[in-house]
Amino acid sequence: MPQITIIGGGLAGCEAAWQAAARDCKVTLYDMKPVKFSPAHESELLGELVCSNSFRSDDPTSAIGLLKEEMRTFDSLIMQVAHDTAVPAGKALAVDRNRFAGHITRRIEENSSIDIIRQEISEIPEKLSAPLILATGPLTSDPMATSLSGLTGKQRLFFYDAIAPIVESDSLDMKIIYQKSRYDDGPGDYLNCPMDKEQYLHFLAELSDGMCVALQSFENPKYFEGCLPIEIMAGRGVETLRYGPMKPVGLVDPRSGREPYAVVQLRKENLAGSHYNLVGFQTKLTYGEQKRIFRMIPGLEQAVFSRYGSIHRNTFICAPDVLLSTLQLKKNQNILIAGQLSGVEGYIESAAMGLLAGINAARMAHGTELVVPPATTAMGALIHHLTGTDPDQFQPSNVNFGLFPPLLKKLPKKLRGKVRAEKALEDLQAWQKENKVVPG
Repeated sequence: MPQITIIGGGLAGCEAAWQAAARDCKVTLYDMKPVKFSPAHESELLGELVCSNSFRSDDPTSAIGLLKEEMRTFDSLIMQVAHDTAVPAGKALAVDRNRFAGHITRRIEENSSIDIIRQEISEIPEKLSAPLILATGPLTSDPMATSLSGLTGKQRLFFYDAIAPIVESDSLDMKIIYQKSRYDDGPGDYLNCPMDKEQYLHFLAELSDGMCVALQSFENPKYFEGCLPIEIMAGRGVETLRYGPMKPVGLVDPRSGREPYAVVQLRKENLAGSHYNLVGFQTKLTYGEQKRIFRMIPGLEQAVFSRYGSIHRNTFICAPDVLLSTLQLKKNQNILIAGQLSGVEGYIESAAMGLLAGINAARMAHGTELVVPPATTAMGALIHHLTGTDPDQFQPSNVNFGLFPPLLKKLPKKLRGKVRAEKALEDLQAWQKENKVVPG
């Protein structure tokens, strides 16, 4: 049975292992936990979710919803387990993070074609006799990043990503907080902390003046626009948060019948609803400031924080310079890059690159031609972003319809997502059949 090595047991590494094993390959999966933990990881489990527990919209006519649908056609492990461990989140797909990681770990451990070795690999082997998938994630260690830089001949790139805090539900004041999802008629899946204008402006002032964790002298912050720290957004203008994570539109308080001036939303962290995270409140405030300032939010005056927000460096390669569309490194095509390290952003996008890397590593091991999804699909659009962007302008990106080829004809905005999704799934099915991509 052909051999494949994978370094990294996050979403991309686990998905890659699952796909390669399904294609009659023997996989050795290395993960450094619990021998060593990154600054942001806490659990020994594979597939640990570090930031949010949300996989974003599940609407199949949205770009991220379409990407999920595409992955389901490949029997994606990540999508199977996300479904099994989902928690209520309105129109989004969110999971109980501990159950999710536990299910991932068990499924990988029970797969007879996958061997898990708990050991840190700090550099890329010089000689490779079989395909290697590097899926060490955005928190790739300095030694491994240095090794990768030496191999590619390019300096690593990085930006900073922040984590939202989590509070215990028993500590919330439900006399103030109300339950509702945006625009839904029923109670909805989110808890909402309403603010009037005076409360909002006071909160904004304290947030803007809050003490943050200082960066090291050698660190140059490059924040990802899709995951800005809340205090950075606050500094961009008085109305910025009201048009962002604190948007009140569609969140009428059922007790008063009025729409608040601003709203802080809380989303379930687990199925039991014992913990909630502050949606969009990723932060680099010091722990003391988080406790002081976030307790100013109505309903959170006595909040108990089970996890404070934090900030960490995310590492990624300059994909247009160093990566082929098959996810192979140009300078060593036995090595494939998967996950956020490749230059995508987001849980699902990372897992999708793991899925494709697993498929291509298996095809390489079997001596079969490697494949690239059509550009009209969500997966293909991400690949095109990685390999077709101007290297000088390259930044990590979530999947979005702006990455897709232009539509052939003008359509009303409300129909564009539906048309793109139908085209993508049709093209994907034909591509899968032509290339015999899906086993069986």
